[in-house]
Amino acid sequence: MAEAVEKLAFKKTLDLGTGTGILGLTACANGCKVTFADIDKNALDCARRNSILNSFTGEFIETDLFSNIPQKFNTIIFNPPYLPSEPLGSLDRREYALDGGIHGRELIDLFLSQYKNYVEKEHIIIMLESSFNNYEADIKSLNAEVFKASHYFFEDLAVLVFQ
Repeated sequence: MAEAVEKLAFKKTLDLGTGTGILGLTACANGCKVTFADIDKNALDCARRNSILNSFTGEFIETDLFSNIPQKFNTIIFNPPYLPSEPLGSLDRREYALDGGIHGRELIDLFLSQYKNYVEKEHIIIMLESSFNNYEADIKSLNAEVFKASHYFFEDLAVLVFQ
């Protein structure tokens, strides 16, 4: 994903589900104005510390997907939890980083149903998906391109890029 962010991210960028902030920091290094967003306050604190350590600035928002996002972006980076589990919200909050809901698609499908409300006219989405999630269907339905795909042990991971 970092390669895709380095090559494709531009202008106002949302790193949704930022975790440590590494992808947002990659966008900062390329001159993007980055908003780091995560449901987990501890993840946001980590991203904020990493931002300071790397001399970057940005906005940090605690949010459940787009619930607290007040603006539109040119780039959205989304590395969602995609492991199949119980329905979203039924697991302990500490497991949100892994909880993709039933079939691992619940959060992905929520994102896909909402992202268009949060993008500027000129935009790009950079998103990771797994073979667990049937990303091949999303390639067709979103008219997405595979920036890069790799096989790891029991799954394929693909970085999808679409507008």
